[in-house]
Amino acid sequence: MKLEQFQMERMQSTWENLVKYNLSESGVHPVKIGELITEITDREKLLDVELGYGQGNGTPELRSLIASMYPGATESNILVTTGTSEANFLLSWLLTEPGDEAVMMTPNYMQLWGLLRGFGAEVKTFNLVEELNWAPDLDQLETVLSPKTRLIAICNPNNPTGAVLTESEMSRIVAAAARVGAWILADEVYRGAELDGVTTPSFWGRYDKLIVTSGLSKAYGLPGLRIGWIVSTPELAATAWAYHDYTTIGPSSASDLLGRVALLPENREKLIARTRKIINDNYPVIVDWIGRHGNLFAVVDPKAGAIAYLRYHLDMNSLKLVDKLREEKSVLIVPGDHFFMDHYLRIGFGSNPDYLREGLALISDCISGLRSAQAVV
Repeated sequence: MKLEQFQMERMQSTWENLVKYNLSESGVHPVKIGELITEITDREKLLDVELGYGQGNGTPELRSLIASMYPGATESNILVTTGTSEANFLLSWLLTEPGDEAVMMTPNYMQLWGLLRGFGAEVKTFNLVEELNWAPDLDQLETVLSPKTRLIAICNPNNPTGAVLTESEMSRIVAAAARVGAWILADEVYRGAELDGVTTPSFWGRYDKLIVTSGLSKAYGLPGLRIGWIVSTPELAATAWAYHDYTTIGPSSASDLLGRVALLPENREKLIARTRKIINDNYPVIVDWIGRHGNLFAVVDPKAGAIAYLRYHLDMNSLKLVDKLREEKSVLIVPGDHFFMDHYLRIGFGSNPDYLREGLALISDCISGLRSAQAVV
């Protein structure tokens, strides 16, 4: 196996803690432990956790809480992983053999692109169409499927566009997968972070060869816990656990406990409400900023997530523009190049409003200088 560089994660992991303004993040400002654990008894439980090896597939209590979010699921349908990223890694490894074909929705979080290719699959794509408010081209999906298609990879709600599939679009994807006998891998990590407060329907329960991955990083504001999960058939969950033995072995005991606290129904509701308030408070800041630049930017309003995917009209490559912003203004955003789409930028708006405004002002300064220089030339 030979992996190509995961460009976006390499950039973020290198710079996100070194710049003054990190607007590359796709989640909301993280929750503090003290905000999550407010009861003295819960704090005492955390302090009493022994830092040994925890339950490899997640404690029964945590798996039960996760299962409760997926009607009909039980603990046996769940594997707890070290973030959604490990869940996606395990499934790529488990499901892909050299010579297989995989089909991936694009644009998308490009982890699966690199993994599936690394494990020997030929990756084909079907596109979300900007002119259709990032709706999927399902006719294109039908044309790229074949008897060799092993997997169809979906991200819903979508990263980077914030688009959400309709019920009819989901049904067509399921029907297409069933026609060729392919698995559907639905990354639903942004589910719960909807601006209109209506929870995105899950793919769970719509198909027998279905896998959902998710976690506590995006909609819950708890990326530092590194708690993710796989939801699928008991057989696939058990097989993925065996692969998990070769990777991270299991979640940390402290994270498992904090995950259980977060997913108690009353706490889960508060965390989701917090995320939705942040994104609804902050998205108007982005809209106002875009409006002050005339026709330089265009955006389709995201339906979910703390990310805006902007097309820009400027004679400069997106990666070069992002490098210039980082080097000259200490602001980090994500270039469209990392989604194989030049002249786009992904800007995260999940931080506090003043921090967001300050970062956006520095982007404006940089762009103003570029426009002036280009006008002179």
